[in-house]
Order: sequence, then C-alpha cells, then structure tokens
Amino acid sequence: MSKVLKSWSGMRKYLEKDMLADSLKGKVRYNCTTYVGMDGCFIFEVFLDDKLFKQFSWETVNSYFIKMVYADKPAQMTITDYWKDFWQLVDEYPISERTEYTDEEFSEALKKYRQSDIKDSLYSDNPIVKMFALLDRRVGKRTLDKISDSISSEPEWLQKVYDFRIK
Repeated sequence: MSKVLKSWSGMRKYLEKDMLADSLKGKVRYNCTTYVGMDGCFIFEVFLDDKLFKQFSWETVNSYFIKMVYADKPAQMTITDYWKDFWQLVDEYPISERTEYTDEEFSEALKKYRQSDIKDSLYSDNPIVKMFALLDRRVGKRTLDKISDSISSEPEWLQKVYDFRIK
C-alpha cells in the first residue's frame, strides 16, 4: 500500500468512526480496492448514503483526460496508447485544474489533512483535503454557514459534499 497509508482498515476507522461528524455516521463510507496486476495502485472510493459518489485512481484521471480531449482516444487503443503522456498531462493539469484525482493524490491529501489544523484543511487549496474537512466532526454549523459563499467557487463534486453535510 502507499507509503502514506500503512493500514487501510485503521485509516477507514479513523475517517468513518473517529473524525466523521456524528450526523454522517453510517452515511459516509470509504473503500479501497486493488487488483492483481495494478502494480501497487489503488482505487479509493467515497460512498454517500450507500451510493458511489467519487473514485480516486489513475484510471479516473486518465478517462477524464480523454473525455476532456486532453489525451487522444484512438479507435484501436492499446494499453500503451491509453497511458501515453499520462504523467505529462498530470503535470500540465494540476490538481487545482481538474475534477478527477489519482490514488496517490488521495493519499497525500489524507496525510495533509491528518497533519494540519482543521481550519487550514477547511481553507485548503486542495479539494480533497477540503472534502475531509467538510465531513469532519470538528466543523460545526456556524463554520459551515460562514464558508457557504466560498463553496460556490469549488468544483461541483465538492459543492455536493458540502450540501450533503449541511443536510
């Protein structure tokens, strides 16, 4: 597993039991999947009300690049073609300019969230760090009300996390 995540079961307990707002317990679930041949890559998933809400993986990012026509999608695409120029595109379109993120970006955001003050996480430029903070038990109604205007400038998926939290 990633250097950042040594024990997924422990991390999941931390996110779902220790840090999750009481009103969201049982409504937010995190999952981590790996498949044979993925060379240490993972698919992290966030479920809201038992529905898959967001995935974090190389695959979701590369599919995003193809959908946004940043990467070519040849008719007879090989694995090599599919992943061609992936890292160049990741550098060209940083996390602040995308709405899909890799498993490593998820892991690094989780590490940053765990090591930061909750206020710093809530106002982070990293939308994944901000997601963790929005779901955090230390963020109350008054704080959520205070940031309501700034949420409209966030990616749509993060706005949905905010709406889910305030309901």
